[in-house]
Amino acid sequence: MIIISDTSPITNLAAIGQLDLLRQLYSSITIPKAVYNEMVGVSKVVSGAVEVQTLSWIQTRAVVNIEQVTEIQEQEDNIDLGEAEAIILSLELKADLLLIDERRGRAVATRYRLNVTGLLGVLLQAKKQGLIPAIKPLIDQLIAQANFRVSPQLYAIVLQTADETVV
Repeated sequence: MIIISDTSPITNLAAIGQLDLLRQLYSSITIPKAVYNEMVGVSKVVSGAVEVQTLSWIQTRAVVNIEQVTEIQEQEDNIDLGEAEAIILSLELKADLLLIDERRGRAVATRYRLNVTGLLGVLLQAKKQGLIPAIKPLIDQLIAQANFRVSPQLYAIVLQTADETVV
């Protein structure tokens, strides 16, 4: 199974000590070079930066079709380089799943007929497979510690889907 990830799922899970859920769910993930650089090549400390450099189950790959990456960035508003490379790498590797949270990036990926899920989808899958007992504490931790943004409506839908109550 080929899983490509954008920056957000890695940094957010790392921020709350749950990055290993990706390994447990998917065995390995691949990130494009731009995502690696977004995490490692910045002056501030980014959650997950050490892990993308050291964990063998997180692989970094370069995108072949750089022109297509540039095309997406020129045609789409507010698509950053990491998102654009994640989308193109998913196409190039015929990925089974793209992990991406940003709404605009997800919309572009969907137009390319890619199978996408975000961090909340990953948590739902982890609960379904019995890897975590509950989603609510993790979402609350993401909001408090990682500045993760989720609308009240989506928060309620995710908890309902997970058979958890909204308090």
